[in-house]
Amino acid sequence: MFPSLPLVAEPTVTTGGVWAPGRRMLTAGLVLTITVAAFESLAIATVMPLVEDELGDIHLYGWVFSAFFLGNLVGIVVAGRAADRVRPAVPFAAGLVLFGVGLVVGGAAPSMLVLVIGRGLQGLGAGALPAVAYVSIGRGYAPGQRPRMFALLSTAWVVPSLIGPALSGFIGETVGWRWVFLGLVPLLVGIGAVAVVAVRRIPGPAVPSRGASLVDAVLVAAGAAILLAGIGAEQVALGAGLVVLGALLGVPAFRRLTPIGTLRAASGLPAVIACRGVLTFAFFASDAYVPLMLTDVRGLRAGVAGLALTAATLTWTTGAWLQERFVYRTGPRRLVRFGFLLIIVGTAAFALALSSRVPAGVGIVAWGATGLGMGLAYAPLSLTALGHATPGKEGAATSALQLNDVLGIALGTGLAGALIAFGDDSGWLARSALLGVFSMTMLVALVGAVLSTRLPPTAGERAPESVGMVGT
Repeated sequence: MFPSLPLVAEPTVTTGGVWAPGRRMLTAGLVLTITVAAFESLAIATVMPLVEDELGDIHLYGWVFSAFFLGNLVGIVVAGRAADRVRPAVPFAAGLVLFGVGLVVGGAAPSMLVLVIGRGLQGLGAGALPAVAYVSIGRGYAPGQRPRMFALLSTAWVVPSLIGPALSGFIGETVGWRWVFLGLVPLLVGIGAVAVVAVRRIPGPAVPSRGASLVDAVLVAAGAAILLAGIGAEQVALGAGLVVLGALLGVPAFRRLTPIGTLRAASGLPAVIACRGVLTFAFFASDAYVPLMLTDVRGLRAGVAGLALTAATLTWTTGAWLQERFVYRTGPRRLVRFGFLLIIVGTAAFALALSSRVPAGVGIVAWGATGLGMGLAYAPLSLTALGHATPGKEGAATSALQLNDVLGIALGTGLAGALIAFGDDSGWLARSALLGVFSMTMLVALVGAVLSTRLPPTAGERAPESVGMVGT
């Protein structure tokens, strides 16, 4: 497909950091691509009530998000493994096309069912983009530059989190929700063209490896969907059966797609992959209910309650930049362990704000502390996964990492939702059910802090920053 470039490019020595002339376009392309994906994620959630008002079919409302999640799982695995066989530009371009087609289908959807299909296509594309971005960082930047790149990718979420919901809400209420989908297409085309040109310079593996089984990727997605359906089932017998069926389908495929020993968090790379899933579970299971607590329990307006999420986004980015300075000095273990401990402390302080005796502002500050913990722990795990991946198999390592990302979020929010529903059916006060959710996530974070002792002592060999991997 790219006859002017050899399959494998030799490393070249360049000067400067991630914004040096030889890397400037790649850095900008990756950051802007993630920014567009972040805008999409926040915007769609904001306008979905408007979508339901027009299209109806409330029973498919949840599937608009579930379809995206299931497509995301498949896209992560297939694209990450494809980057171990061919140049990363190939799955990257395919992801952009699928993402764009999904936006068009969603924007033109005559029914909720068609919108669900469009969201599935978006998920496939959205899963491919970060998977290939991680591979590009592994092959396109010296080890000493990678922490800064992961910090930049975290920063890519700041602007969308600050203005995305308000902007999409304004567009949806004035010119219509369809333009929230369709309006992103020209932006995606322009940024995608720049990014593909830059990613073309990233070499393929010296020895192409066998790709991931599409069947395994689909089995993991299907197993997760069935398991989540079982968690939310009202009938205990039906729920238990679905959970068992989901595990039987998904766990064997998951084991084939992740390093040996991931399920038991064996020392080294398997522990890195396992910790990432525990981390996203511990944060996002509570994060999904932060606005609910501040509005329904403490009576704050939605806009004020949203300040807690904004605070967490800003502190997450701050933590990502702090780890960029310290990860090679301290190693990943300390940063990840400290990140988990901050999540425990921040969640506990946020739970205190359930009481009317505690100022609601304490909850906003506390959730900011939790976001800081995520920033300190999240990027070092990405860096360590790349640093300890077998050369030429960076795609397999990073797709396993992101697979656990998504599963951690899905299982965490699914279990938290089931606990909230159980509390509602049992006549609990809202604060009691929420306290159960926060207690669960603190326990999971404690498990993560213990597992962090099994992480590699270093993030990988640190090469001089003047050595690049971008082929010319």
